[in-house]
Amino acid sequence: MIDIKLILEKPDYVKAALAKKLWDFDPEPIIALSKKRLELLQKVEANKAEQNKLSASVPQLKKEGKDPRPVFEQVKALAASVKEDAAELERIEAELKSLIEVLPNIPDDDLLPGGKENNTPIYHFGEEQKFSFTPRDHVTLCEMCGLIDYKRAAKISGTGTWIYTNLGARLEWALLNYFMEAHLADGYEMILPPHILNYESGYTAGQFPKFAEDVFWLEGVEPRKFILPTAETALVNLHRNEVLSYTELPKKYFAYTPCYRKEAGSYRTEERGMIRGYQFNKVEMVQYTTEEGSDAAFDEMYHKAQKLLEGLSLTYQVDKLAAGDCSHSMARTYDIEVYIPSMGIYKEVSSVSNARDYQARRGMIRYKDENGKTKFAHTLNGSGLATSRVFPALVEQNQLEDGSIVIPEALRKWMGGLEVIHPVKK
Repeated sequence: MIDIKLILEKPDYVKAALAKKLWDFDPEPIIALSKKRLELLQKVEANKAEQNKLSASVPQLKKEGKDPRPVFEQVKALAASVKEDAAELERIEAELKSLIEVLPNIPDDDLLPGGKENNTPIYHFGEEQKFSFTPRDHVTLCEMCGLIDYKRAAKISGTGTWIYTNLGARLEWALLNYFMEAHLADGYEMILPPHILNYESGYTAGQFPKFAEDVFWLEGVEPRKFILPTAETALVNLHRNEVLSYTELPKKYFAYTPCYRKEAGSYRTEERGMIRGYQFNKVEMVQYTTEEGSDAAFDEMYHKAQKLLEGLSLTYQVDKLAAGDCSHSMARTYDIEVYIPSMGIYKEVSSVSNARDYQARRGMIRYKDENGKTKFAHTLNGSGLATSRVFPALVEQNQLEDGSIVIPEALRKWMGGLEVIHPVKK
């Protein structure tokens, strides 16, 4: 959530910053409501002070033999006015909140304005594969090697799903173990969060109220509960409504969870197979930091995501996103994209993002600095990594002419030493 003080003190700056995110923001309703709120507050405080003054005069009036009833009437009238104004204040504050809570995060100043057309490639690793044979796509390869069963998945669940089978299930689990081992070695604490979350969790993460319909809600459950779209939504709520010490920061967490998204289906004809689905596996990183430690944490996290892909010898690139392509809650995002040979393009496997204090303001996540001053924490997140695109890239980039797949050396210890997966005999 944007600090209302920033809107009131620098309305033109906020308007211009949000325009970079393609958001048409008019600060005037917030300014007008804030002015009205301040006037009412001053009126309420003045009336309360007058109430106290009049109430304190009653003993003296009685001592002087004067009738205190007129004073009682005044106090009663003032109390009624205070009650009425307090109700109006509550209404104004609710309206202010509704105007501010839907606003996206302010993008960092160095981001280009506009959408994905202005994303900037900033790093490239590896060479795009040139095969001496006609390469196959991951759907064909996975079916040839008995790694994925799409037909039975469609039978028991529907489109946009798949079943890992035999060596495919083991390869998926090897990837997850590889990711988790790396995060543990880097001092991250492992968390296994619940997959069913309350509304406040979605609100703190910045997904609600604007994107409330993008998640799967449980029907007939009160209070409302939804299935997590990413472990970030759970991890960023661990310290909701808490005040930490700066000596505790940074806090570094990671979690493995399936992710549940409504966006699956035939998004584009080429995004078949595992490229886009309702459910996929992901290891997610989250950090809570001080304001001063925020940028260093961002650099650390996106370099970690790079290192994971390099450890698998996968060709990838890093894009610095333009302001309008950063998600609603984020001030800065780098996308790490892996090369999919059959598509001839790069697909995101990790978005490393810095929310600055946007999520912390929504969730009242604070810390006391070395001077004892209470500040809002900064929160960051990054996939480390999502397997549903790493798996296709791994299969396609490491295919052999007969349809066999070479297993990256980093994964072999979880595959019983197996080096190559061969097509299964029908």
